[in-house]
Amino acid sequence: MLYSLVRGNLSFETAVAYILAVLLIIFLILPFHEWAHAFTASLLGDKAIKQRGRLSLNPLSHIDPAGALCMLLFGFGWARPVPIDPRNFKNPKAGMAITAAAGPVSNIVAAFAGTLVFTALTVFAKGFLLSTVGGFVIIFLQYYISCNISLAVFNLIPVPPLDGSKVLFAFLPDRLVYKISQYQQFYILIVFALIFFGVLTVPLNFLTINIQNFIVWLSSLIFSPFV
Repeated sequence: MLYSLVRGNLSFETAVAYILAVLLIIFLILPFHEWAHAFTASLLGDKAIKQRGRLSLNPLSHIDPAGALCMLLFGFGWARPVPIDPRNFKNPKAGMAITAAAGPVSNIVAAFAGTLVFTALTVFAKGFLLSTVGGFVIIFLQYYISCNISLAVFNLIPVPPLDGSKVLFAFLPDRLVYKISQYQQFYILIVFALIFFGVLTVPLNFLTINIQNFIVWLSSLIFSPFV
């Protein structure tokens, strides 16, 4: 996205709104995503997670500089993965799948919270939204919501080491899981290449748009008595 700013495709106000939204995600939502993994793992039996220092919302415990930079430049990124020991789960495969799913779910929850704020403003503060500041807030919330949904969709790609792979592994035999995991560093590079060349653009956009439409519909349903 910052590349678009350099090329002059974004106005200054739009770029500032985007940067602020991404900074909020880097310092609040990505830590929330990793905390969701840690909290779920702790609930399922991995009590040592607290000693690893990751059962915290402190951004310094979770931020990955490269992932944060990618978030600013491309609109998707990552934090430091939470180390989880599946041997502490009663059912290791199911436990890892549930723990992995908690991360993308946290992004959906964050996007829904932003959508509720956006809908509340359109219902109760229409005059404010017509102002210059109101227009800036709209752009900020739109970026915040779309970035969260994009993060959830990106992490649900069933390729190691993304969260979606751990959900998929719950349904695969151990031998196949082991073989796939051996080459996980190559799979993620392939995913990045496919995103860069636009091969995954259509399916990822399809999922993102449909999830966002559902969240908007649900938020509108909640506020429908006030319209």
